[in-house]
Amino acid sequence: MPHDLPKAYDPTAIEDKWAEYWVRENLFAQPTPAPGEPIGNPFTILLPPPNVTGRLHMGHMLNQTEMDILTRWHRMKGDPTLWLPGTDHAGIATQMMVERQLVSEGTSRTALGREAFEARVWQWRDQYGKAILDQMKRLGASVDWQREYFTMDANLSVAVREAFTRLYEQDLIYRGAYVVNWCPGCRTAVSDLEVIHEETLGKLWEIRYPVAGSEGEFLTIATTRPETMLGDVAVAIHPEDERYLHLHGKKLLLPLTGREIPIVLDPWVSREFGTGAVKITPAHDPNDFALGQRHHLPSINIMDDTAHIVLPGSPYNGLDRYVARKRILEDLEAQGLLGAIHDHKLSVGRCDRSKDAVEPRLSTQWFIAVNKKSADGRASMAETAIAAVTADANGERAIRFTPAMYEKTYLNWMENIHDWCISRQLWWGHRIPAWHCATCHKITVPKPGQASDPTACAHCGSVQLTQETDVLDTWFSSGLLPISVFGWPFLGPDADGRAGIDFQTFYPTSLLVTGFDILFFWVARMIMLGCWFALDVPLPDGSKRELKDAVPFKDVYIHALVRDANREKMSKTKGNVIDPIEIVKKYGTDAVRFTLASMASPGTDIAFNEARTEGYRAFANKIWNAARFIFMNLDRAEEAGIFVSHSLAAHPNLPLEEWPNDDLWIFSRLDKTTEGVNSALANYRFDEAASLIYQFFWGDFCDWYLEFAKLKLDFGNKEKATEAASTLANVRFVFEKSLRLLSPFMPFLTEEIWHTLLAERAPQRSIALSNYPVTELRDEAETRIYDFAEQLIQLLQRIIVGLRARRKELGVEEKALVKAKVFVALATTRPLKFHKNIIEKLARIEDLEIVDSTGGIYANLAWQTDGPIDIYVEYEKPIDVAAECERLTKEIAKLEKNLAAAERQLGNEAFMAKAPAHIVEGLKKQESENRQLLEKAKAALAALPNM
Repeated sequence: MPHDLPKAYDPTAIEDKWAEYWVRENLFAQPTPAPGEPIGNPFTILLPPPNVTGRLHMGHMLNQTEMDILTRWHRMKGDPTLWLPGTDHAGIATQMMVERQLVSEGTSRTALGREAFEARVWQWRDQYGKAILDQMKRLGASVDWQREYFTMDANLSVAVREAFTRLYEQDLIYRGAYVVNWCPGCRTAVSDLEVIHEETLGKLWEIRYPVAGSEGEFLTIATTRPETMLGDVAVAIHPEDERYLHLHGKKLLLPLTGREIPIVLDPWVSREFGTGAVKITPAHDPNDFALGQRHHLPSINIMDDTAHIVLPGSPYNGLDRYVARKRILEDLEAQGLLGAIHDHKLSVGRCDRSKDAVEPRLSTQWFIAVNKKSADGRASMAETAIAAVTADANGERAIRFTPAMYEKTYLNWMENIHDWCISRQLWWGHRIPAWHCATCHKITVPKPGQASDPTACAHCGSVQLTQETDVLDTWFSSGLLPISVFGWPFLGPDADGRAGIDFQTFYPTSLLVTGFDILFFWVARMIMLGCWFALDVPLPDGSKRELKDAVPFKDVYIHALVRDANREKMSKTKGNVIDPIEIVKKYGTDAVRFTLASMASPGTDIAFNEARTEGYRAFANKIWNAARFIFMNLDRAEEAGIFVSHSLAAHPNLPLEEWPNDDLWIFSRLDKTTEGVNSALANYRFDEAASLIYQFFWGDFCDWYLEFAKLKLDFGNKEKATEAASTLANVRFVFEKSLRLLSPFMPFLTEEIWHTLLAERAPQRSIALSNYPVTELRDEAETRIYDFAEQLIQLLQRIIVGLRARRKELGVEEKALVKAKVFVALATTRPLKFHKNIIEKLARIEDLEIVDSTGGIYANLAWQTDGPIDIYVEYEKPIDVAAECERLTKEIAKLEKNLAAAERQLGNEAFMAKAPAHIVEGLKKQESENRQLLEKAKAALAALPNM
């Protein structure tokens, strides 16, 4: 049966076909096991849920390439494998998207009302929200699409409500007024992690505050935000600042308002910064808020949620904060109260979403007390999350970070963590399950497990209840992954039989692959919430779950950042953003995946360069052409009536020591490559694994083994038919095994070729479901045979490469045959003579003489030396004496320099006394080799004809 593979490799012609096939056939589904069914040690991995608003970028593609490689590898190893896909509802980002749409339509969310707005967002999500998952499908991500989740799904929403109510009942969730980061553009509180700080050159204004009752006396303060003075309630000075001792106990008149404010004494004030006097605005600065609490000062909030001044009766009422700033400075100057103005570097915090400058603002919010122990004395969330990563007495960790340096980063952050503000002033998201009573003004929160909303106040019985308008921080719901997606909190069998069994089977997950940028946003919060709730879930046998079984994942691999070719961070502002979809269209998915994998070294950023991708596109083409060569010969054999075994891996009728050395060599190389790749993937060394596969497939297999095989694939000669059939069987066997080795890295190419190679004999519906190669077990005698073959073929390669290089140096025409001599050690002459035909054919030599001595210099022969091998090529074309003289002169100078350096070190008594024995031995060997090579080079130079 002919093998139909197009002449040209065109990734676009095969990728859509296989991507659609994998999804349609549900090839990567991992079913829930039946009750009591043993499943072994599953590999479970969770996709960091991209925002529902998202489109694929290079960071996503790196992340998903690494996850897909590992997932495919584990699946092919035979592990029960589950990769969970899903998307995050992305509260702020999604609401912004829809609100922009509404503005373009001439309306707004407030005009629609909450219920209609939420319906509009769901409509938007259904229309646009799965774009990034569709891109994942096209790029071949081997996830279980039947288990796709969305953080606003009903079952996950139940988990969010349950988590909130449990924490509230445990007195770990509270509501209070604190200064938070407020984004005027998003009109919500944002966490510290959602604030991007940028250094800019601003101003430091000095303002004179009149001292009450002391005509003409002022206390000068310095500020970078003069508009906030409208909310000042005091000025603080250091109690030991000698400049202001006379002002202790006095008051000031707040400029532009006439309001009296006290002078307070606090050691927190820096005497060196500014004037040493600090205006205190508790509602608009976290440090001022803390100082205000200590001194029992009031808080005056002077801004609304869009950063406009709210002071009815004030001339600044209704002004934007920056407009108000300008007006206030003008008025201060007019009244003679504006002092010196200094240039001042300051860090401006901007919302990661809207890019607006955030405004510290006093706001009533909901918080989780992450540092508080539970009522039963259990360690706090933060302490538990720290314990999960910290080594125990045996050096074991429940969670291991790779690279290990991120463990220190994580612990440093966790040990300094503050209470987590979990409320957001949005309409899109999980609405906080708390009801306010209009009668007693207390809060009612449902009991854990209570599905229905309360109808009466739990404190006074009033029915005048209104649900909290805030929603929960998006990271609260995503922080409940993966326990929520595996059925928590209702772990008994549910309608589809998954909950409970899934949790006990697949939790904890094996690995989380993610970027550094969400280490605190998400990873830390998953650990806190996952451990907190999973510790309450008994193990399948009913015993208490320990921390190692409660963590959300056992390993965390932090991947690198993808930068541009100049190692600069990609940004739209710089115009250096690389669209992975465009690169894929140009080079194919497999080439892009292999590029990312080949550069994915732990802890090192990737400088993405299209030239590398072009190179790996050529690699894919090389494999394609190798496949076509093999298929052509399989068809030739079939036409000649020669049977080529589909399963034979070697020569069944020959003892191992009589196998052809090139077959032994390729099996040994494949075995060592297999061992190296498996080891590299086990340690997340994607770069090492990719390099090993590349070197084997392109170098060992395509460049050498197929060339060896071509010399034996003679189907027209009946006497050589058996050798040809065995050779082709081995070629196909090695090729098929190599395809499986490569498959996790280049799934589309390998799928297409594998199906064409095996046709109806394919043992599985996909190469992704076949077995991943493992290292063959060999006894000591077999190992010696394989090692000898490797050494011999390596020697052959060196000779062939040397002969080819010498031909090129001499300018021999490509098709011309020349005579040559090779001088080698006596022990290798016999096996080399046995392979003389191979050397002659591959180096285009017509009469190769293999000599068992390196002694003697042949005056009329051009020569070169490669280690212990001397190569002489006879060529009738006149030698360019001048060029040869120049080459040998340079070689002599180089050898003399090397020899002098070695002699200098060997003659250094201090060095020799301290140097390790292997260093000294190496230097002596280097000195001896350089001396011999120098003598030969000088002799060759002397033997050249006089010019």
